Amino acid sequence: MAFESHARKGEVSTGTTIMAVAFDGGVVLGADSRVSTGTYIANRVSDKVAALHDSIFMCRSGSAADTQAISDYVRYWLASHATEVNRPPTVKTAATLARKLCYENKDALMAGVIVGGYDPVEGGSVYVLPLGGTLMKMPFAIGGSGSTYIYGHVDSEYKPNMTKDECKQFVKKAIAHAMARDGSSGGIIRLVTVDASGSEREYIPGDQLPYGP
Repeated sequence: MAFESHARKGEVSTGTTIMAVAFDGGVVLGADSRVSTGTYIANRVSDKVAALHDSIFMCRSGSAADTQAISDYVRYWLASHATEVNRPPTVKTAATLARKLCYENKDALMAGVIVGGYDPVEGGSVYVLPLGGTLMKMPFAIGGSGSTYIYGHVDSEYKPNMTKDECKQFVKKAIAHAMARDGSSGGIIRLVTVDASGSEREYIPGDQLPYGP
């Protein structure tokens, strides 16, 4: 028995797993690296964590083209804003600019993003923008097709006031489990840790994913 596709003519299914969690003084963001168009893997090692400013990042899910355009616009606007006010932008400002684009163009875009980072006003903060452009501040957020497999896991494992290292392990393990179940998520895990000292990138190869208990 063949599965019936509900995609519109010319439309292909896409998939991702993205995640961000705030800790006292910063944020850990993570994503898988697989870009798929239906059953074809277009890119095995994509970077879905885009820098918007020195200490502000965006995790992208949905259409790669749409979310790249959104991150490019927000990056440009943030640079202009920082120059005008002569200070670094806040994460809330970046998230609000992304929300303006996503909400006002919700009929034309397929974009679910997470904006996270550090600023002196709020410290580490995470804002989630699901499809449609709603903006919510959350202690942690997950998104993409792989996130549907790990809601129970993250609800069970999340604890308030986790340390930076605990947050990194939390993000790595959650994304690894999503990659194991979701055929549209895979490749490697990319992590970005942001705090007052700046940002640090790392990656976990596909043969070293933390599946264990």
